[in-house]
Amino acid sequence: MGSPWQGRLLDLLFPPLCIACRATVGTPGFCAACWGQVRFLDGPLCACCGVPFDAAPDAATLCAACLARPPAYDRARAILAYDETSRAPILALKHADRLDLVPGFALWLRRSGQQMLAGCDLIVPVPLHRWRLWRRRYNQAAELARALAGLSGRPADPLALVRSRPTPSQGAMPSARARRRNVLGAFKVPDPRRVAGRHILLVDDVLTTGATVEAAARALRRAGARSVAVLALARVVREAEVPI
Repeated sequence: MGSPWQGRLLDLLFPPLCIACRATVGTPGFCAACWGQVRFLDGPLCACCGVPFDAAPDAATLCAACLARPPAYDRARAILAYDETSRAPILALKHADRLDLVPGFALWLRRSGQQMLAGCDLIVPVPLHRWRLWRRRYNQAAELARALAGLSGRPADPLALVRSRPTPSQGAMPSARARRRNVLGAFKVPDPRRVAGRHILLVDDVLTTGATVEAAARALRRAGARSVAVLALARVVREAEVPI
C-alpha cells in the first residue's frame, strides 16, 4: 500500500482526469459538468427488462416487448443510459485497457444492484469467445464481476458460462432480430453442477436489445439455474443514439 505522500506525488505528476471529457478533477470520476449530464436510470422502469418509462402506473408494469416475448431472465437492471456522456469511459474500459475504472464502476453496480446481490448465490460474467479474449487480453464483464464479488462477499465464477462459438460484434448487427440470431446457441455451461439450483446474477457492461444476456440466461436456465438476474453498467435507451 502506497503512503499518502506517494499518492499526492502521483496526483501532481499525473492529475486525475474526468473519465468522460478528460478534464482535470480533484478525485477520480466525472467532473461536475459531465456528472450533471449523466443519465442514471432510477425513474420508472419495466419491472422485467428495466427499460425506462416516461411514466408507469406502478412498479409491476411491464413493457410491450416483455409482455409479447418474456425474457429468459427474471429481471434486468442497468445503472446508466448509454449515451454521449457515458460512452467514452465504457468504451475505454472495453477496448483501451482502462482497468483502473473497474473499482468505481463496481461500487455503482453494488449500490444499484443491492436487491439482486442479496438474493444471488453466484455472480457470472457474460463471457467472451476465447479468440476475442486472446486479442483483448481481458474480459471487461469478468473484471466487473470479480470486483463486485469482492465488494459484496458473493462468489464469482468466470468459467461457469462460456461462449462456445465466435460471433460478430452485436454492435454491427442491423436489427434486434439479427442480434438474436447472432447469439443463438452461442453460450453453454460446461459443468451444470456449478449453476444448478442456484440464483445467478449475470453481469455485463452494456445492454442494447438484451439479446446477448437473453441467450446467456437461456443457457444458464437449461443447465438448471433456479433464477437469473442481469446487472449492467449501461443500456441503450434509443438504439440509434450512439455506436457501441
